Amino acid sequence: MFVLRAAIPLVPILGVYILAAVLPAWILLRYIYRHDTVEKEPGGLLAALLGMGVAAALCSGVLERLGQSALYLLADPGSPAYTIILAFLVVAVVEEGTKFFFLRRMTWKNPNFNYRFDGIVYAVFVSLGFAAFENIQYVLHYGLSVALPRAVFALPGHMSFAVFMGLFYGRAKRCRSRGDAVGCRKNLRLAYGAAVSLHGFYDACAMIGSGAAMGMFLIFVLLLFRVVYRLVKRESAADAPV
Repeated sequence: MFVLRAAIPLVPILGVYILAAVLPAWILLRYIYRHDTVEKEPGGLLAALLGMGVAAALCSGVLERLGQSALYLLADPGSPAYTIILAFLVVAVVEEGTKFFFLRRMTWKNPNFNYRFDGIVYAVFVSLGFAAFENIQYVLHYGLSVALPRAVFALPGHMSFAVFMGLFYGRAKRCRSRGDAVGCRKNLRLAYGAAVSLHGFYDACAMIGSGAAMGMFLIFVLLLFRVVYRLVKRESAADAPV
């Protein structure tokens, strides 16, 4: 009984921490959902995609530890090369790979995937399910001090990588529907490759952490978010059946 009473005051604090971690993801999800103007996706499917994002985060945690252990044996952990390889070939390849795997598994043959913009919606929901779960871990471990910078940079970053993934994913679906197998494969490669490239550069700049790297990071992020904002508006307005 004493333990229960001692734990009760912690419940509101825990709720604040989780809210701080999840609210930015909810705002971004709502932003993308509102731009899906032609035909809204079923709530059950979107909830399942968020769950797939959590599954991707769990798988990524295991695979990244394995990749980092292997890299540790091949490169000097204090070298810039180690950091760049870690950012691109471990973190970005694994995280975007698990997201892409669960995205395709859940949506490629789903009859609701019938418009190009659906690809962006699906990719963003998986990615922000991943990012929200990751954010909860960060906030619970490091405290509320990390909530604001992650809300400003990390979660919009994950959404931005997903918008590019979803853009080409929707085009791949359209190619598939038209019998263009070459175009389909090309766009699927672009979906994954674009997300990995953007994620890798983002993480490499942040991990290096020098003045020059952080300057590049800020310029990159500002340009990326501006491009994504315009891209979402354009693709929403020009949405078409696949």
